[in-house]
Amino acid sequence: MVRFKFFGFILLSCLLLIGLPVKTDAQKSSVLLSDSSALVNPVAAQRMLLRVLGKKNADRFVFKYESSLAGNSAYKVEAVRGKVVVTGNSTEALCRGCYDYLKNGCQSIVCWSGSRIHIPEQLPNYRHEVQSPYRYHYYFNIVTHGYTTAYWDWPRWEKEIDWMALHGLNMPLIEGAHEAILYRVFKKMGLTDGEIAHFFTGPAHFPWNQMGNIVGWDGNIPNSYWKKQVALTHRIVNRMKELGMHPIVPAFAGFVPEGIKRLNPDIALRQLKWNGFGQKYQASILPPDSKLFREIGSLYVREWEKEFGKNKFYLADSFNEMEVPLSADSTKALNELSLFGNSVYQSIKEGDPNAVWVMQGWTFPCFKLNGKLFWTPERLNALCSKVPDDKLMILDLANEYNRLEWNIDPSWKMYHGFFGKMWIYSFIPNMGGDVGLNGRLDLYASMPCEALNYAGKKNLTGFGFAPEGIENNEAVYELLSDVGWSASPIDINDWVAGYCRARYGCASARMLSAWKLFLKSCYGSFADHPRYRYQFRPSEDYAETVNSSPEFTKGVKLFLDCSGECSASRLYQNDAIEFAVQYLSLVVDRKLVACEKNPRDTVSFKGAMDLLDQMDRLMASHPLNRLDRWVNYARKWGDNPQEANYYEANAKRLVTTWGGEVNDYSVRTWSGMIKDYYKVRWLKYQSSVDSGYKDRLKVWEEQWIRKPWKSSSIEFKNPVEQIKWLLQKYPE
Repeated sequence: MVRFKFFGFILLSCLLLIGLPVKTDAQKSSVLLSDSSALVNPVAAQRMLLRVLGKKNADRFVFKYESSLAGNSAYKVEAVRGKVVVTGNSTEALCRGCYDYLKNGCQSIVCWSGSRIHIPEQLPNYRHEVQSPYRYHYYFNIVTHGYTTAYWDWPRWEKEIDWMALHGLNMPLIEGAHEAILYRVFKKMGLTDGEIAHFFTGPAHFPWNQMGNIVGWDGNIPNSYWKKQVALTHRIVNRMKELGMHPIVPAFAGFVPEGIKRLNPDIALRQLKWNGFGQKYQASILPPDSKLFREIGSLYVREWEKEFGKNKFYLADSFNEMEVPLSADSTKALNELSLFGNSVYQSIKEGDPNAVWVMQGWTFPCFKLNGKLFWTPERLNALCSKVPDDKLMILDLANEYNRLEWNIDPSWKMYHGFFGKMWIYSFIPNMGGDVGLNGRLDLYASMPCEALNYAGKKNLTGFGFAPEGIENNEAVYELLSDVGWSASPIDINDWVAGYCRARYGCASARMLSAWKLFLKSCYGSFADHPRYRYQFRPSEDYAETVNSSPEFTKGVKLFLDCSGECSASRLYQNDAIEFAVQYLSLVVDRKLVACEKNPRDTVSFKGAMDLLDQMDRLMASHPLNRLDRWVNYARKWGDNPQEANYYEANAKRLVTTWGGEVNDYSVRTWSGMIKDYYKVRWLKYQSSVDSGYKDRLKVWEEQWIRKPWKSSSIEFKNPVEQIKWLLQKYPE
């Protein structure tokens, strides 16, 4: 019997590894969730826990399926006779229930900069039962796959998928080897390798290529890339589906290489414009009534599913932040919008009749033409009008922007519950991967319930967050993952106390006082881009966007006063570095502003440059905020030094000059960037300001991007003590 069980376990493991369906005890009756692709898989949950916690701790958890937990994902968790029993009705519920116990029962946390796992031998008593008010828990922004994940390898993706599972996220928007599949489709249509090569951007810019914002920018991708992209996507999709997730993958949105006119001379392509890129880099879209729209789109879906298997959700955005090429006559224009929408949907449907078209809602409330909102309810309704309600999902990405930036009604009110289509309530808590501490935690904790309780919400089906870049502001993402499992507003003060206990092992009066000040300053303010003066080109216009209130300064000092009680916490050290670098960055900015007003103030300038060196070393002591990580991920994609240099340059371009009019959009407060890019740029400005300065600076920026970079930053052995010294030296 023992031998039989052993070989049975080996067989089960092998089946899971090669991606074949496995029926556990919970699945023998073909238990299905809301989507037919998602079987309850306790084995997958257990394997995830093994990767995160190790065998000893993972073995203390028992997963069970319970059919009586009907409706949206739900779980019960209870410590019983030395085991943590997690009962749920979906795989994501099992994973989330486990994390509920880790975080709230054991004051533990799993995050990007590290984990604090504290599970006592005597398991703490804990019982909790939760049902999510949402069917789907959405994650990622299409541009996250430029600003963060562009060059990730499988080990980094595996950690992220485990993080997603623990945090109860089941609907990730992924890049999905879009370019490799589209390359195959274009080849089948008869396009040449050269025509296709001029269409694709560099990998870090893929999201904007996919949305039709740009073509060809920083392109000439090595041929070895495509096979690697497909292989990585197989591992990502297989693991996500194993954990019961519903990945959103790209579809064809109508953008084609100019070479398509060689094959179809009579076709009237419509050209798009975006952010100051020249005509060479402007995308072209098929007319909505073109038969090629459906032909290419359906072939794309079939080719994707031939490679990766069936998928339900397909993303296609044809007019992100761009004017739609429509007729001047308003009646004709509405008809053309309905044709565009129908062409996208029909192309997906013909590829897979069960598929759902997913569309990002960011551009609808924010894009204006001649000072007026372009996407009126009438126009958006026209775009959606020919698509069945259950075959279109709108990602309402930026609810905080409606309230805090644009001062308009929520999109779900303005567009009448999105006319009955499925929709996801979401936030965009980060722009461009900026590292600055930022976000209205109080609003994140309460705003979603407004939509839940709105009588006209119609088909609200999910909640999520769509940061442009991740690995920053970890408190924000911990909170948002909790919000997705709560039908009522979260008390932010109680939540912060629990967060501090889990993250630092400390929620003393002094620590909570520091965080109350953060809730009034950096985490009580909203900035579209929290960036510093030193991160902009010298002599360019700058408006302060990082919170610099007295409450922030007091909070940082109080937080540093907790170093004795938190000395064993690496996560405390990480946060001390981030709070301190933000504080010191504001000091640098004040010095640089003084220098700009008085160029002879060499004392302030030297002080600013010295501080940048200190900040660089502090970030070198941080596990995430380092340029070497970004560069190393990119270089690993190369098969030879030439390819590695190309990928490195493409990665560095995104976080510096970007392209078009987007320069310094994705600024990074990273070791390496601070010392070797931002500081050097200011030194060049100080040493030679004349009429040719700006041109010379742009030449140097391009040289820096193209030249392989090596880190020379040296971390501090005791960064917290160094921070204390620096705060004494620069008290204000």
